[in-house]
Amino acid sequence: MGKVILDISMSLDGFIAGLNDNQEQPLGANGEIIHEWLFSGDQPSRYNDFFRLSSINKEVFDGSIPDIGAMVVGRRTFDIVNGWGGSHPIQGIPIFIVTHEAPENYLENHTSFTFVTDGIKSAIEQANKAANGKNISIGAASIAQQCVQAKLLDEMHLHISPILLGNGIRLFDQIGQEHIKLESKEVVDGSDVVHVKYKILY
Repeated sequence: MGKVILDISMSLDGFIAGLNDNQEQPLGANGEIIHEWLFSGDQPSRYNDFFRLSSINKEVFDGSIPDIGAMVVGRRTFDIVNGWGGSHPIQGIPIFIVTHEAPENYLENHTSFTFVTDGIKSAIEQANKAANGKNISIGAASIAQQCVQAKLLDEMHLHISPILLGNGIRLFDQIGQEHIKLESKEVVDGSDVVHVKYKILY
């Protein structure tokens, strides 16, 4: 069985997006600064030629993708990015959306979407079946927080940008009151970013 892994970029002070995120500015005010490492080089990803990565950042970014078998996001993320126009940038990976109610209409081209209305545990279970032994990738703060509270998250792969954003959407706002210990697995000093991997010790 694969792992449930949070894979996300963040500022040093813990924000994953700026204020007022919406379809016009999906990363919120000044949020694009957090993701500058994806454009700090001249090498396209093997999986998405939109990004321009340095060699070390490309190794980190591309290295995890073959192990991803499914993704889980929240309805708010899905709506803000307008369902990626029916095709997630990393194509061929099914995406499970946790929501109270599935939309009546949405685009579905190269990516299959499943709307899960009975909670995070059900979403992870369904994603795990679809992943067929590969990892489940989490890329949204609210879903990551729900996974931590339910003790479903196995690892965190954080891409920490050298910026203090000051305000916005925090990654770890709602994770409960218990202390959670982490075990460092890897630290890579990339271009305009530090890549860190942690195992969660519940």
